[in-house]
Amino acid sequence: MAAPRSIVMLETQILAEHKPQLGEFGFAGDDHVVPYEVAPLDVRGRTVQLGPMLDAILSRHDYPEPVARLLAEACVLTVLLGTSLKFEGKFILQTRTDGPVDMLVADFSTPHALRAYARFDADRLQALIAAGETSHQTLLGNGVLALTIDQGAHTQRYQGIVQLDGTSLEDAARTYFRQSEQIPTEVKMSVAKLVTPGPGGAREQWRAGGILAQFLPQSPERMRVPDISGGDGDDREVTDHPADNSWQELLALLGTIEPTELIDPTIGAERLLYRLFHEHGVRVFRDVPVADQCSCSRDKIRGILEGFSAEEIKDSTEDGGIHVACEFCSTQYDFDPAEFAAE
Repeated sequence: MAAPRSIVMLETQILAEHKPQLGEFGFAGDDHVVPYEVAPLDVRGRTVQLGPMLDAILSRHDYPEPVARLLAEACVLTVLLGTSLKFEGKFILQTRTDGPVDMLVADFSTPHALRAYARFDADRLQALIAAGETSHQTLLGNGVLALTIDQGAHTQRYQGIVQLDGTSLEDAARTYFRQSEQIPTEVKMSVAKLVTPGPGGAREQWRAGGILAQFLPQSPERMRVPDISGGDGDDREVTDHPADNSWQELLALLGTIEPTELIDPTIGAERLLYRLFHEHGVRVFRDVPVADQCSCSRDKIRGILEGFSAEEIKDSTEDGGIHVACEFCSTQYDFDPAEFAAE
């Protein structure tokens, strides 16, 4: 869990509906992940609303709307999981499937940098759009979702792989935590285009939001609740303990969330948390900003090209130059082949 907003954890003070205040800190706002804890339910998690940053990533590539929605969900899931890293490194989400959107990639580099892109078959995609068949199942098809944690060059990567067989990214995330981490986890995400007025007329902007909640009990009784997928006990171990429905109550509360609540900028992360958990008491921690920031650079690409043979340099030359475009940020780097003549 991230460091508290002050020396002690700041309990969310709520919040008059007409004029909310949150102590001296204010609200996190767009493009900030807000960690939280609901101690009576032994629940911890994070929530986020992505606004200008997400719009910049999606607009840069001018993706068709169904592709943009999928990549937006990948971005939300990546920042919810990536901001939990407590070391310098990367969290990478990647799909490889046989559908028209055959690859989604989003990676988060600590402490705050996100980049993402999607690869798709334009002809197959257009046929599905024309037929009105743009569900997760038809767009992604069958394949795998890989979640990778990379702590650097001198460490071994950790990777969890989940089958994608017509399931959504939400469902795949739940499956990952149930199978790989054995932590009861719930994820909800929402994506939409908002039309906002401006000096030059109305403008469409992408927004997305999500909330992740995990059941992390401390008491032996709750660790052995039998109806929790991923729990570490069986029915016989809990017969001497009173029934505890904390996780089921959490699921019921999250089930009341409307998709618009996750993306509405007038609600925000803290207000949403209060709406959900005010009866139990919810604590929020220092928010984590996320930014549209690619790790590509001219020097990095030059380093790659310097490893090419003379034949490879020749094959890479087009119209008298070597032109390399970053798939993530679309920045183009141009090189003179003569720079590598000695290699």
